[in-house]
Amino acid sequence: MSKKRREIPVFDQPIIETHCHLDYLKDRPLDETLSLSRDVNIERVITIAVSPDNLARVRELSQVAPWVYGTQGIHPHDAESYSDAVEAEIRAHVGDDKIVAVGEIGLDYFYDNSDREVQRSVFRRQLQIACDTDRPVVIHSREADEDTIDILREFENTLTRRGVIHSFTSGPGLARYALDNGWCLGFNGITTFNKAENVRDIVRMTPIDQILLETDSPFLTPVPYRGRENAPFYLPFVAEQIAEVKGLDLAEVLTKTYSNSLRTFFPER
Repeated sequence: MSKKRREIPVFDQPIIETHCHLDYLKDRPLDETLSLSRDVNIERVITIAVSPDNLARVRELSQVAPWVYGTQGIHPHDAESYSDAVEAEIRAHVGDDKIVAVGEIGLDYFYDNSDREVQRSVFRRQLQIACDTDRPVVIHSREADEDTIDILREFENTLTRRGVIHSFTSGPGLARYALDNGWCLGFNGITTFNKAENVRDIVRMTPIDQILLETDSPFLTPVPYRGRENAPFYLPFVAEQIAEVKGLDLAEVLTKTYSNSLRTFFPER
């Protein structure tokens, strides 16, 4: 059974929302969503690019407030729409002041919305962009653990160690590879789901200094608000769950994940 709904907790320490999709939110105006997020001490928000259709929109959104940032990249679902022109657009803007990473890139063999060989090729091409520009990466991997590891190994000597495998639901093999290479794992509302013990097991094995907090909103709304559209202002529930699963003081989780977010995406800010 879901926990009884309660007010969103407000912590004294700031939180960074490392992965959401502001352009997908529909339940309320953007300015209201951002205001509610500030009310619960969300200090910065990173909104994520996924397709050729929203690269420019993410750049626009990164300008709506000083504390909103974005990425540039093509999700594996849209790998078949990748082209030289799309790559040129990503390269032209990945160094923009409010763009903090190459992403969301990777492999998705669960939905297989794009041919797997095309996914692998596009993943490699975008990892090369990150190498060439020394930018962190935001990686999506679903039911593609072995190929994700194999491709990342090709770039071990050139890819920055600043990066995250977001919304981590993969197995311990990929988790261990990422952690051993200094990467972070991103966790969200899935950690609160009753049937997600496999994800909580990964949280337990992940050092707190390699965990990032995210919502992936509008998806994966945490308990106790499942059934509603997710939003950055629900992030405190994820922080609480991480603290509970790891048996750590909440203040330590907030301090460490905040520092991890700065190290990954804002090393000079």
